[in-house]
Amino acid sequence: MLNKLLKRSYLGAVYLFLYAPLFLLIILSFNSSEFGTKWTGFTTDWYLKLFNNGTLMDAAVNSFLVAVSSATTATVIGTLAAVSIFRFRFFGRNFLMTMLYIVMMSPEIVMGISLLILFMTLNIPLGFQTLLIAHTTFSLPFVMIVLFTRLSDFDKSVIEAAKDLGADELKTFWYVILPSIAPAVVAGWLLSFTISMDDSIASFFTTGPGFEVLPLKIYSMVRLGIKPEVNALSAIIFVFCIILVVIAQFLLKERKK
Repeated sequence: MLNKLLKRSYLGAVYLFLYAPLFLLIILSFNSSEFGTKWTGFTTDWYLKLFNNGTLMDAAVNSFLVAVSSATTATVIGTLAAVSIFRFRFFGRNFLMTMLYIVMMSPEIVMGISLLILFMTLNIPLGFQTLLIAHTTFSLPFVMIVLFTRLSDFDKSVIEAAKDLGADELKTFWYVILPSIAPAVVAGWLLSFTISMDDSIASFFTTGPGFEVLPLKIYSMVRLGIKPEVNALSAIIFVFCIILVVIAQFLLKERKK
């Protein structure tokens, strides 16, 4: 009994450590005080001022657009690449796997500088397209690793059975493999979306002056002090991510049924 109580207490402490700052941020987004963390009253004025703040909302829309685009691109490419590496044996296969881990372990500042040099060498103007390429690049390994984990438990005899029944490679992928790895595909997309929304270092090097994203905008604002509009925007993003995860879990349960 005591051992069970200690385990629950430890688990509760871990969750408190993880989520207490987030809930504190949401509470402060309704604080009428413009400066500091002292509670002076309840208000929703900061949410109204947030939607009237054109530059901050533009940065949020830009970040959301890049995150959705890069997550979708990385998920499509990563799914096809992971299935190809899982299905086929070819020269350089192990080298490609090793390179994935190298990209994952490389510091973001190294990725950002290297991509900036690449774009300058190719004379590609910095903006949405360069930011999309950068976010897709460092999100792709995470998608593939998540899919490799799921594919490691995949029963290859199912593929052989599909071939015996006359299915070609495309039908085998679409009707046999993809439904089985759908949870990993959704998980990879959510992970890529979160990484893209959170990134600031690589974005600093690969975005242009005409395309500002939310992390860089918030960073430029908090150097002069944290404004309540930032708390309100962070609270909205947190709730949106929770809704996104709940919808994904619901869709995955329906697919399993």
